[in-house]
Amino acid sequence: MKIVVYSIAFFILIQFIPITKDNPQFSKDSEIMTSKKVKAILKKACYDCHSNEVKYSIYSYIAPMSWSIRSHIKHGRMALNFSTWKEMNPKYRDKRIDKMKSQIDKNLMPLSSYLLFHEEALLSADDRSILSEWIDGDLQKYRSSKINK
Repeated sequence: MKIVVYSIAFFILIQFIPITKDNPQFSKDSEIMTSKKVKAILKKACYDCHSNEVKYSIYSYIAPMSWSIRSHIKHGRMALNFSTWKEMNPKYRDKRIDKMKSQIDKNLMPLSSYLLFHEEALLSADDRSILSEWIDGDLQKYRSSKINK
């Protein structure tokens, strides 16, 4: 019985450990520019971890789940942030373009742990095809070898 009481007390206490739920300001001029169709797919499947426009769900306020979510967002933004796309180092951006292509082709994104709570983010075969064509086409204008030429 003590273990149950201690577990409940512990669960209640950890709720008082705050995490930052932020959406830093950004200039729309820095954001990735794309068609409405591609942007809708990105917002549906990518923006909750890879932008400054995160929509925090109700369970993101409950520890320890909130800690995991915060970590995913932090690492997601560090890896790729569509809100600050144009500010990204061009050589790093080249790597991110290649990585995006690989992740989409291998069906590795969105993460399966994210999809457990966000079925709507699941990319259909059409979504993957649209993103793949976008990466191979329009997104290539951001390659550092093509900038200022």
